[in-house]
Amino acid sequence: MLRKGLTIYEPRGRAGEYAPLAVNLYNGCGHGCTYCYAPDATFQDRKEFYTGQPRPNIIEKLMKDAPKAAADGAKGNVLLCFTCDPYQPINDIHQLTRRAILILHSHCFNVTILTKGGRRAEADFDLLLPGDEFATTLTFWDSQKSLQWEPYAATPVERIQSLKIAHSRSIRTWVSLEPVIEPKETLELIRMTHTFVDLFKVGTLNNHPHASKIDWPKFANDATNLLEELDCRFYLKKDLRRYL
Repeated sequence: MLRKGLTIYEPRGRAGEYAPLAVNLYNGCGHGCTYCYAPDATFQDRKEFYTGQPRPNIIEKLMKDAPKAAADGAKGNVLLCFTCDPYQPINDIHQLTRRAILILHSHCFNVTILTKGGRRAEADFDLLLPGDEFATTLTFWDSQKSLQWEPYAATPVERIQSLKIAHSRSIRTWVSLEPVIEPKETLELIRMTHTFVDLFKVGTLNNHPHASKIDWPKFANDATNLLEELDCRFYLKKDLRRYL
């Protein structure tokens, strides 16, 4: 078990279904996703959260904490990031993610990138090693719908292209199909991407009034049947699995 107070931590609850370890490099995120749970989870004003700022001295702290986490016997990939996006626009300026990957690798940690940043992430593909993973969140294939819900994130086309490039470089890829906002869109995304995605992780939409409009048992069954039909590796999160 990791000692308390480290920048590398063990996610709990829903987050724990995605990764054994994580680091958050920024306070907030400039993608402005309207469904984002992180402002409430981190007790930040939503408008302030959407500005996104580097966590104070995060690189210096990570340099000190990575060897401590290794000494504590921490195992598994370190996810970048849960409560922010490692390739949000301000990362172009601060380059925290590239520095963090190098630090984690130097202490024998593999990394998992989870981003809606699209092409921004490709700048660091040269750093990714066997055992590292590249993942993106996909909610819509329709760019106009994505723009309404995720106004400053990369377009679906761009995110999908980055997955293709990662796959072509033998980087293990996975897709977070969470939140699910329109089930038909999510199912179409599976059809569009299954040939170059190594794993799908499928969830629900939480803490948002739109969730009550979705027939979750139908979606859970439709998604499972499609993923099995296409012979995909997949993981249904507990929030969705309970509808089967």
